[in-house]
Amino acid sequence: MREFIRLVERDQHLTVEQMRRASEKLFNEDTSQEEIKQFLLELKRKGETADEITGLVSVVREIAGRYDTSAQQIMDNCGTGGDGSQSFNISTCAAFVIAGAGIPVAKHGNRSISSKTGSADVLEHLGVRLDLTKEDTKTLLEEQQITFLFAPFVHAGIKNVMKARKELGVPTIFNLIGPLTNPVELDTQLIGIYRRDMLQTMAEAMKQSGRRRGVVLNGAGHLDEASLAGTNHLTLLEGGKITSFTLHPEEIGMEVVPNEKIKGGDAKDNAAILLSVLNGEQSPFKETVVLNAGIAIFASGKASSVIEGIKLARTSIDSKEALKKLEALVEYSRQKETVR
Repeated sequence: MREFIRLVERDQHLTVEQMRRASEKLFNEDTSQEEIKQFLLELKRKGETADEITGLVSVVREIAGRYDTSAQQIMDNCGTGGDGSQSFNISTCAAFVIAGAGIPVAKHGNRSISSKTGSADVLEHLGVRLDLTKEDTKTLLEEQQITFLFAPFVHAGIKNVMKARKELGVPTIFNLIGPLTNPVELDTQLIGIYRRDMLQTMAEAMKQSGRRRGVVLNGAGHLDEASLAGTNHLTLLEGGKITSFTLHPEEIGMEVVPNEKIKGGDAKDNAAILLSVLNGEQSPFKETVVLNAGIAIFASGKASSVIEGIKLARTSIDSKEALKKLEALVEYSRQKETVR
């Protein structure tokens, strides 16, 4: 580990292979907590690169193991968190809308870290099991086009780094990589990120991680979700090329809504919001989900524009297809509990 600490101390960017070897040391129980913390802090000071993110992600995914499925063109719409907005569970709700539009979704998520309620908290409140196995994931993706992967359950093999991260108490590279560590082989992806300066870097890491197409975005007010409050900043990966653009709600016929209008609460509150959206109740919550799901549908390639993606998102909600995806996930969890 000392070798890699010294390299980073000299402001040297690590190659993908160097970062893979450094990551293997990070997750080795013989590596001291002090060395882990020093490496993460020096990496943060230097500035993380796409190669370093890619190297770390590849090792995290290898430790989690393969998640095989015959489902095709799977996507995820997980964000990094960390924006401090206290918004409701936008991407979690949007996942059902995306799946309802006919796109298989492997939703990767965690409990609350920077917000009041994480995706796992709200889904657990709704009756979704968090200990879904690889076989469960395979079955759900193939039969229902929706599954949930609870990060601590999936990535139990990297626990020794968690202590160092908690003791540091500051964001590190691990606060960026979460969306890319989904162990399912994704075809496309929408990543929300709290750091606008990392849009290009994350898009490059997404490309290196094998995504055919995807969008990385930072919302108005620096949310890790698209926002109706103003201008959103996005990068698009398509055909191996990365391009940047902005998106304002008025450009796509949507009303401007301040971020204060989409704040959430505890798991019970956010579950109620999620159900209201999937039941089609008009609100800033619904419009925000429609925007994010629309961008995700565009990111998947199913829609040729964000406007078309938004139309498909509205249809998914209005037809109750989105709600059916949630009900299918809850019912599968109920049956699994009964069998147990």
